[in-house]
Amino acid sequence: MAIRATVFKANLQIADMQRHYYAEHALTISQEPSETDERMMVRLLAFAIHAKEYLTFGQSMTNDEEADIWQKDLTGAIDLWIDVGLPEERLIRKACGRAKQVVVYCYGGRTAQMWYEQNSKDFARQNNLTIINIPQESTRAIALMAQKNMQLQCNIQDDEVWLMDEKNTVTINCEIYKSSSDKHY
Repeated sequence: MAIRATVFKANLQIADMQRHYYAEHALTISQEPSETDERMMVRLLAFAIHAKEYLTFGQSMTNDEEADIWQKDLTGAIDLWIDVGLPEERLIRKACGRAKQVVVYCYGGRTAQMWYEQNSKDFARQNNLTIINIPQESTRAIALMAQKNMQLQCNIQDDEVWLMDEKNTVTINCEIYKSSSDKHY
């Protein structure tokens, strides 16, 4: 019998002073058996940074045709495709062909830097691609916040992100490796 996904619940309050977005989201997050707490929490962080009414989690861990997080318009066209980790270049290229805007949140310290350096020439061809690196100390710290039921607050101001639970506050300073020429997020 296959191991099933673990379900996490998060009540996420967002105060994004940059976009003037203030909302509370009750999220259900499915963590596949092969997914670490660190990756799941980076997905949650990416959701918080881009939160909008129709932003949803995809099934990318089990289906290459879906994003980790995405937003579709009312016709089903993909406005925003977000992936987390170090996806293969061919999958990013395919996503760039399907979505108006693609954002990849990479993490993992030196491994993420090497991944970007190895693929940077191919990434440069994608005008609708943004790649953001999250420092390893930040991803490890937010991984410690992972619980079956989470009460989280995310504040965004001046390109700085704070993720808080009842006991901890983690400051996250994202590093932009590649910026899209046409930002839609």
